[in-house]
Amino acid sequence: MLDDVHVCPPDGPPLREERDALDLIAETWGRDAAWVAVPVERLHDDFFALATGVAGQITQKFANYRLGLAVVGDISRFTAGSAAVRAWVTEANRGRELWFVRDLDELAARRA
Repeated sequence: MLDDVHVCPPDGPPLREERDALDLIAETWGRDAAWVAVPVERLHDDFFALATGVAGQITQKFANYRLGLAVVGDISRFTAGSAAVRAWVTEANRGRELWFVRDLDELAARRA
């Protein structure tokens, strides 16, 4: 079920920094959403460059507002060459605040 998920379109503004996360959280506020599903295309490459800290900043904003963040789509280009990113994705998917899913069907199944 995706009743409490704000599904973002793939052609919206990119998430590159904390301010972008806050803009998306503001857009989500009032929709009774518990999760925000963001297509991977909306994330700047720095999100997956862990040394930049961008992913931590963005996901922390969502956590502060008690919103889950689901990254939807194929992230293999980011995980293929980085054991650290693969480990981070695996660990995130064990938690309750940040998930990486192939598609909305997988997100719905996890939310069921």
